[in-house]
Amino acid sequence: MNALRRTLGLAWVILGPAAVLFLIYEAYGKIMAQPTQDVYLPWIIIITIFTPIAIGMVIFGLYALKGEYDR
Repeated sequence: MNALRRTLGLAWVILGPAAVLFLIYEAYGKIMAQPTQDVYLPWIIIITIFTPIAIGMVIFGLYALKGEYDR
């Protein structure tokens, strides 16, 4: 069970930044296709809200990699 927790911790560490980068990539594509306020404002809000969540995912994953949840 501990190996599973550490493996999933690595997945969280990778998934957090990957999700933010994916959101930025998608936002860039949508904004370049139609550069209006109706397009870039929702993307800025979405990225702003999701970035702290992704940071929390990375922190959670680092704790799992260290073995803090083994007990």
